[in-house]
Amino acid sequence: MARQFDTVGVVGLGTMGAGIVEVFARNGIDVIASEVNEAALDRGRATLTASVDRAVARGKLSAPDRDALLAHVRFVVGLGGLAACDLVVEAVPEHLDLKQRIFAELDRVCHPDAILATNTSSLSVTEISVATHRPNQVVGMHFFNPAPVMKLVEVVKTVITSADVVADIEALCTRLGKVDVTINDRAGFIANGLLFGYLNHAASRYEAGYVSREDMDAAMRLGCGLPMGPLALMDLIGLDTTYEILDTMYRRGGRDRRHAPVAMLKQMVTAGLLGRKTGRGFYTYEKPGSPVVVDDELTPAPAGATAEAARPVTKVGVIGSGIMAAGIIEIFVRSGYEVTSVSRGEERSSRLREAVAASLTKAVVRDKLTEADRDAATDRITWSTRLDHLADVDLAVEAVVEELTVKKALFASLDEICKPGVLLATTTSSLPVIELAMATGRPSDVLGLHFFNPAPVMALVEVVRTIRTSPEAVATARSVLAALGKTGVVCSDRAGFVVNNLLFPYLNDAVRMLEASYSTADDIDAAMKLGCGYPMGPFELLDVIGLDVSLAIQRELYLELREPGFAPAPLLEHLVTAGYLGRKVGRGFRRYA
Repeated sequence: MARQFDTVGVVGLGTMGAGIVEVFARNGIDVIASEVNEAALDRGRATLTASVDRAVARGKLSAPDRDALLAHVRFVVGLGGLAACDLVVEAVPEHLDLKQRIFAELDRVCHPDAILATNTSSLSVTEISVATHRPNQVVGMHFFNPAPVMKLVEVVKTVITSADVVADIEALCTRLGKVDVTINDRAGFIANGLLFGYLNHAASRYEAGYVSREDMDAAMRLGCGLPMGPLALMDLIGLDTTYEILDTMYRRGGRDRRHAPVAMLKQMVTAGLLGRKTGRGFYTYEKPGSPVVVDDELTPAPAGATAEAARPVTKVGVIGSGIMAAGIIEIFVRSGYEVTSVSRGEERSSRLREAVAASLTKAVVRDKLTEADRDAATDRITWSTRLDHLADVDLAVEAVVEELTVKKALFASLDEICKPGVLLATTTSSLPVIELAMATGRPSDVLGLHFFNPAPVMALVEVVRTIRTSPEAVATARSVLAALGKTGVVCSDRAGFVVNNLLFPYLNDAVRMLEASYSTADDIDAAMKLGCGYPMGPFELLDVIGLDVSLAIQRELYLELREPGFAPAPLLEHLVTAGYLGRKVGRGFRRYA
């Protein structure tokens, strides 16, 4: 039978420690909250009070329940007041020597049966535990910020943690209304192990001038449904904390270059640019601690930003007959553009016409469009099977099969057919745009317009500029996308552009974690959804995308980056070879009906 915890102690009352106190007290558990001195204790008390008062103001907690919650908490200076606790949770800054000193003192103060837990997010629980004479009673209990809201707790066991201790903590998590995942002691555990590699990679892309901060963050929010972009998230976490976690993961995790903090992070920390808490990080804030971003004259102009005038675009050509082509046609005609659709053969053209008509009618049924607007949009489409019918368009958008030779031949033909000054765009998600540009005699007018599927719904479009793309072409693309109601993010012509360049190494890291038998696919998915607020776990997403597609993209990234950490995980290659491709075949990381 699981142990009942009547009194728990919490050491350290910063944002996380105060949040953990609130979690216990909300569930009727008496808490002794400890800080190093009276001033720190007062700050911790104020943090707790402000949090529960906000909950009352938002209707999440009644005033009587707030009073009852606070009545469960007693504040003390020092560790001596924790002698009667059945469990003590340490939540002090991420410094190993500090934590070891605290655990040595807790070992002396607390009764022999007390469990000692650390909320560390990156340090070795084993190294912390050996500072005591009861390492079998030491466990990791990693809450996520804000602790009262986030459902996940990572329960971290060492090689000598008692099975009974682990079971007791798991039962306690259930009592607290949390979802626990139990894992072994390794750098970063699950959530941080995956999250911080992604954040570091994002910082390296920004440092290289590959994409602007605003465009990078918009791309990951709109393209992946993440609650925050990576640079804004690092500002929230604190760049000093980000650096310390990455440095610890690098040193403890086999010195993988994916976790070696990029030079920019070290420089920003040294300069005191720590994020929101200092009022300046990747962004500049209204004041320290404020979430309000203000303009900042020291920020470089966004990638692709230009004062060049956009060219006028009224007629658009769309080449292709698949789902993406249909979606792009619909987007343009609903926004008032005249569209010439070119498909290979009457049969494909007929199917495409039916698909567009069905989608427009669906929009009417859902009250997204009136019948009159649908009919007007339909009238703006000219259906054709001949490329030479694109001679008078102002923008030609290619959406054909992802084969380089096919696309290069098409762009060579468009170069001959289209009038001078026409913007030639490819919707490729993986091929180098420069290869297509150099198949023409006008590489300055060629760029990528990577729409996301389903194109009528997804707000994001990646504008991919090559080394030869003109500022005027970029300005024209931005202007057209604004007229479509889309968010255009400009990036350099590199493998994966923005979203795939950041997304797929993270997915690959998750596969490596599973491959190493560190955790299950279900627990890894739960950790990323509940601990980081991701809409889908990595294995759910891989099965939706298709494991073969994922492997192809990861191979392209590895060929360009040449870093061992970006090499496709062998498990992913083996699954694809075995025909386990995800939902489309009924079997991937999971089996589907």
